[in-house]
Amino acid sequence: MSEAIVVTDTVRVPGRALTVRAVRASGPGGQNVNKVATKIDLRVDLDAIEGLTDAARARLDVLTRHRLDATGRLVVTSQASRNQARNVEDARDKVRGLVAAALVRPRMRIATRVSAGAQARRLDVKRRRAALKRARGRPGFED
Repeated sequence: MSEAIVVTDTVRVPGRALTVRAVRASGPGGQNVNKVATKIDLRVDLDAIEGLTDAARARLDVLTRHRLDATGRLVVTSQASRNQARNVEDARDKVRGLVAAALVRPRMRIATRVSAGAQARRLDVKRRRAALKRARGRPGFED
């Protein structure tokens, strides 16, 4: 059983919700890559995460919807290092980051208008550009 991942004082991923599996990494590494299982496959039962509000849980579902396995568990992998223990910590950090991102409420967008001066400047630039392009035509040929 793994150790719990503490995200904040109130939010944590219990150890029973984590499944850690070591598999062989892909990529370069010579004979070592064929002998040593350093890549980490960490699966997290999202329903078991403690302390999440309903809104945060909904945001987490949106953030992780492309990383779920067939049973609905979050799949996080790490093969950044040739050291298995470092890859476990990296995968745990990724989970911590995802849950922390779900805790942040997005700022509400406030509708604003373009100022009259900005609109006038934009139209003035448009008129000048159109006049410049019109002046490039054949002399005496108007449309």
